[in-house]
Amino acid sequence: MTMKVLGYAAKSAQVPLAPLEFTRRDPRPDDVVMEVLYCGVCHSDLHQAHNDWGFSTYPLVPGHEVIGRVTAIGKEVTKFKVGDFAGIGCMVDSCRECQPCQAGLEQYCEVGNIQTYNGIDRHDHTPTFGGYSQAIVASEDFVLKMPVGLDLKAAAPLLCAGITTWSPLRHWNIGKGSKVAVVGLGGLGHMALKLANALGAEVTLFTRSASKEADARRLGAHHIVLSTEDAQMTAAKGQFDLIIDTVPYVHDLMPYIPTLKVDGTLVLVGYLGDLSPMLNTMPLILARRSVAGSCIGGIAETQEMLDFCAKHGIVSDIEMINIQDINEAYERMVKSDVKYRFVIDMASLKA
Repeated sequence: MTMKVLGYAAKSAQVPLAPLEFTRRDPRPDDVVMEVLYCGVCHSDLHQAHNDWGFSTYPLVPGHEVIGRVTAIGKEVTKFKVGDFAGIGCMVDSCRECQPCQAGLEQYCEVGNIQTYNGIDRHDHTPTFGGYSQAIVASEDFVLKMPVGLDLKAAAPLLCAGITTWSPLRHWNIGKGSKVAVVGLGGLGHMALKLANALGAEVTLFTRSASKEADARRLGAHHIVLSTEDAQMTAAKGQFDLIIDTVPYVHDLMPYIPTLKVDGTLVLVGYLGDLSPMLNTMPLILARRSVAGSCIGGIAETQEMLDFCAKHGIVSDIEMINIQDINEAYERMVKSDVKYRFVIDMASLKA
């Protein structure tokens, strides 16, 4: 039962997204078929549509913050039944056999995880297409249960922005008594503030903009440090166990390193690429500080994050849009003109 579905696609790096009818693969025995209800809009959707990273293949249907309703299940599926609300994040498969996969770290699969879109299915070698579409198919092992009580619309960005900031908080054992700082207040940064606060940490936002203070406090920051003010940066020296750096473009890390405690870590979650200016190792060596990177999270960890968010009433701050407005939303994202995440109401596709 090959499915023809309607979606929105980039047909090349130079043209705006436009409607496209395409074929979903036949469901396999372990597959879940979902009607897509909502899909978050991530910065990486924009980068991949425009081929900013150099590995996009077209046509490309973006979307990896997918919330839907299960409409069919394969005969081996035990985790879901028809009618359940479910989610799909940034990946839909992995080799499942390497050391990271066996440890529940499918995002670091040694063969490479299979991305929800712009990937290649490891069984039939067809391209994967994302959530800007009517329906999606994936193995139940990579589909998440949506806990009762979560606002489904506002939960969509948890599947990328949420898990991307949750994973380092958990890996570095953040909890009561921890001091965490967040660099950048966008889709990732606003989730980092909410989650670190709910874990019991004392939370600081580094920002260049004093106008963000009220919003940062509403989202869970206890302190604001203006990174442009030398006196404030000096006063912050030696404070933080963990700094989550969410800035998506190249920037100078050196001002933040001295604000880490001995054994503190600055973890990059927003930027892919070469660092410039280069790191000076002196403040690293003299206090055993680390600069690290982190990528989304494993499936079990993502489920843990969703359950935590349901328990603590945490979702993203969103602006709902129709799929017809996606190109304008991309333009606004480039200008950081969104608080803090666009979510597409996929019912608008029927129009």
